[in-house]
Amino acid sequence: MELNQDSSNIIVVSALVKKFKAFTAVDNISFEVKRGEIFAFLGPNGAGKTTTISMLTTLLQPTSGNITLNGSNPVQDKDGVRKSFGIVFQDPSLDDDMTALENMQYHAILYKVPKDVRDKRIEELLRFVELWDRKKDMVKTFSGGMKRRLEVARGLLHHPRILFLDEPTLGLDPQTRNHIWNYIKDINKKENMTVFFTTHYMDEAERVADRIAIIDHGKIISIGTPGDLKNQTKTNSLEEAFLAITGNVIREEEASNVDQLRAMGRMWRRKR
Repeated sequence: MELNQDSSNIIVVSALVKKFKAFTAVDNISFEVKRGEIFAFLGPNGAGKTTTISMLTTLLQPTSGNITLNGSNPVQDKDGVRKSFGIVFQDPSLDDDMTALENMQYHAILYKVPKDVRDKRIEELLRFVELWDRKKDMVKTFSGGMKRRLEVARGLLHHPRILFLDEPTLGLDPQTRNHIWNYIKDINKKENMTVFFTTHYMDEAERVADRIAIIDHGKIISIGTPGDLKNQTKTNSLEEAFLAITGNVIREEEASNVDQLRAMGRMWRRKR
């Protein structure tokens, strides 16, 4: 794939490889994501999605290849890259023994959000996700959907240019899923923020994503708009197109690798 290196691309990945001893988790992938784009990164379990996101977000160092994220290299300038993105992990990452407001304040301090704008930004985002009236309530009293909304608000505190979402609506009911995506699409338009997300809900990706990349066995095997993928496979839905491209065999995650990456994510959150 020939990549476009112009300034309209906020993420550029070229010949990226990640090996764990003899196992190649990501195998020579290349793609770009445009500024302001909503980009879905889809694949079966164990396909290489989490490993790729971990390299993009400085949690893992590539074996080889190049990444440019908002003009910086995640390997050479980790701190600079981290300032340019927000992330919502698949696993819960809030402090349940703090209030919603305290979680936001703590995150703002970690990201060095200036004190003179901190309170205004926190109020703006808590109102945006409809949690301002619950700001003094302990997070452990929140429902799963409320916690997810708070995590999204927290990830937006420092005005990131990119928001990474790893299975952001996993386990939520359809109404809450719809609300979460409405918030994300609104902030995408309001701040021209790029959204890079993974999901197993094909209806979400079809409805929300501008473009979609499908990765399997560590390789990107198709990329395009939802319409492109359906036309390519002569199918009527993205789910049908996904199955036509990746097959019907049930996949098992490589638990040891995934658990290791999630543990690294928890360590990274504590150190920020």
